[in-house]
Amino acid sequence: MTGIERRALVASPTPQAQAAAAELRKKYNWVPEADAELIIALGGDGFMLQTLHAQLDRQGDPLPVFGMNLGTVGFLMNEWRLDDLDDRIERSKPFRSTPLQMIAQTITGQTHAIPAINEVSLLRETRETAKLEVTLNDRIVIPELVCDGILAATPAGSTAYNFSAQGPILPLGSALIALTPISAFRPRRWRGAILPDKARISIRVLEAQKRPVSAVADHREVRDVARVDIAIDRSRELTLLFDPEHALDDRITMEQFIA
Repeated sequence: MTGIERRALVASPTPQAQAAAAELRKKYNWVPEADAELIIALGGDGFMLQTLHAQLDRQGDPLPVFGMNLGTVGFLMNEWRLDDLDDRIERSKPFRSTPLQMIAQTITGQTHAIPAINEVSLLRETRETAKLEVTLNDRIVIPELVCDGILAATPAGSTAYNFSAQGPILPLGSALIALTPISAFRPRRWRGAILPDKARISIRVLEAQKRPVSAVADHREVRDVARVDIAIDRSRELTLLFDPEHALDDRITMEQFIA
């Protein structure tokens, strides 16, 4: 990267992010997002996901995003600093991520296609457990999974909801998907699977009227689904820019040793 690209600035509505954005606007030149070649995003990981989804929704190729943390964890963000922005962008290292695509069909016959950067999760809507049929590459691998839900996570998202559900952390660049049950009751010993990212996952909701299930792609929810198909969408690729010392892959690896 070089520091001379046309930059657009986006910021979380929090007071801290808005105050930082005001400082940046005074110090550097900016262009509207429609004219930009890269995006500077201020906020936390949730705002970064929102920014990346906006890039997936735009016409044309997604723009690279350099984030600075003004949230809580900031796993996907660089350190907030006002100075040396041009130099930081010039020295930044790209991390490329390919999102999942969720195709959800509801019990009324509607179809929703939604990308997911972190994970696609299916969750029971009522106190009754969900009953799910799991198919991998057109082969039924679990005829009936009785559970609270199930999720499919990318390497970038494997440290989020997936890890909280006892799923594995996947190294960046591993070309894998984690398929993780949420509070599985039957079969009791099934703890999930690690799949190649070319896998096609289909989940059919059994007794969908009696045991309703919602499907969530990151933060976008579709309720009362009958079937969900999940696969990597190779037609779109996201680029996150990191300071050389950020070492996102090392941070993901070290998450496995945090008590």
